[in-house]
Amino acid sequence: MKCALVTGGSRGIGKAVCIKMAAMGYYVLINYKSNEAEANNTLSQIKANGGNGEIVQFDVAEKEQVQSVLAKWTETNPEKYIEVLVNNAGIKDDGLMLWMKDEQWDNVINTSLGGFFYVTRFVLSSMLLKKYGRIVNVVSLSGIKGLPGQTNYSAAKGGVIAATKALAQEVGRKGVTVNAVAPGFIKTDMTEGLDEKEMAVLIPVRRFGTPEEVANTVGFLASPEAGYITAQVISINGGLYS
Repeated sequence: MKCALVTGGSRGIGKAVCIKMAAMGYYVLINYKSNEAEANNTLSQIKANGGNGEIVQFDVAEKEQVQSVLAKWTETNPEKYIEVLVNNAGIKDDGLMLWMKDEQWDNVINTSLGGFFYVTRFVLSSMLLKKYGRIVNVVSLSGIKGLPGQTNYSAAKGGVIAATKALAQEVGRKGVTVNAVAPGFIKTDMTEGLDEKEMAVLIPVRRFGTPEEVANTVGFLASPEAGYITAQVISINGGLYS
């Protein structure tokens, strides 16, 4: 049974991606760190739409958790394999660098960049053995343009962008593609505190994006039809920056 693992899959973009993967016929592994209720809600929506999956709890920033949980899942599910990995888990903890605390830097870097490394390293071996796989990393406009107050977040997402391009060179000959999507302002928990009307004047399409618009792009990159697309970063920002 072909599976899609989505990290940070309980809410926002991650939730929309989980629902999209299920609609594409994948058994979805919904990873979450702490919000079990939201993870179960995502799973319920998937099942209500005729799909299937399960929730998988671990903190992507903790390599021992990643290894132990995924190793146990692999051992107890020999008939299933992860064909698609969407590295979506990430956190923000903004602040000007002059006053940024060590924990703000460490937590953001370890979740986005460390999480990408720990999870991808684990699932990559089976993809290479099967000579097929799709890895899609959810990055950010912040990782391309850089935004004030987000040196930690920009560094983390910029690092994932560079890693996306490097890994794609390593595994392309084995049928594994590695791409990234870079959302701009999307209607999620992360943008709740922003004034959309005020910000929209900066965006050519004059609105924030939706999680489903990001998920649709992820879905295409995860599909067999995207086999000749790798090492790319697709911006989903309404024309705000290119």
